Amino acid sequence: MIAVVGPTAAGKSDLAVDLALELGKSSAAGEVINADSMQLYRGMDIGTAKLPVSERRGVPHHLLDIWDVSETANVAEYQRMARGLIDRLRRQGRTPILVGGSGLYVRGALDNLDFPGTDPTLRSRLEDELAASGPAPLYARLAERDPAAAEAILPSNGRRIVRALEVIELTGRPFTATLPEHVSRYPCVQIGLEVPRTELDERIALRVDRMWRSGLVEEVRELERNGLRDGRTASRALGYAQVLRFLNGECSEDAAREETIRATRRFARRQDSWFRRDPRIHWLPYDAPDLTDLAFALISAVGTDTPAG
Repeated sequence: MIAVVGPTAAGKSDLAVDLALELGKSSAAGEVINADSMQLYRGMDIGTAKLPVSERRGVPHHLLDIWDVSETANVAEYQRMARGLIDRLRRQGRTPILVGGSGLYVRGALDNLDFPGTDPTLRSRLEDELAASGPAPLYARLAERDPAAAEAILPSNGRRIVRALEVIELTGRPFTATLPEHVSRYPCVQIGLEVPRTELDERIALRVDRMWRSGLVEEVRELERNGLRDGRTASRALGYAQVLRFLNGECSEDAAREETIRATRRFARRQDSWFRRDPRIHWLPYDAPDLTDLAFALISAVGTDTPAG
């Protein structure tokens, strides 16, 4: 199988479709499996840059629009669904193409990764702390106990901070220590799209402006009627959290847009840092004029990735 990974706004979705179509010409046609945690939510289309059906060019896409915005994301449940799809497609002679920038979801699908359980009492205590004090004190605690985990998690992402602290308390080990070595469960070629930082910053700003022009505020208003504010995960998504603050009267619309750009740029740096730690990823320039040909040649040459070293 194939994985296309990298930071937001790098062009992963388009490359995945190109590869699926190219594979269909000579071997097992490809089908795309989403690995973007926010694209799992129904109705969160504009703010997640979900590829419209008209741009999928007939390529089947899986694990999009499966959760209501009021539901809490569950990477273990995602892992179960993704592996079931991968196994089925491979049995059918199709090529699964995993695409997305949610690093833990990518590893959950691809690797021999088991997620620690949860403790309702401990989780409730940490959630109460988050509600009372905000994410900053919890993030400071995480940075002290597991600097590597803190580096990979946005300081504003209260849910992921709570989960990391819960795992630390449950296991007595750093959260990152629960992640295994980079060993694939499946024969897999991983392709990372590399974008120079200044160009990525500009692409993110242009994308956010395009989202606003395309109706992100109206999308959030509609989702608010469908329970967005009740969702622990969806309500904190980039863009959606900022628009909700604007709708609350906590900031201006311009301030919400600018904060979305800043927060997305910070998130993209963490994505890049996460994926750079994986020695199996082959990095290609996002703007190569022959990008699809380069990627297809790499897939044909490598066949099966193994960890470096």
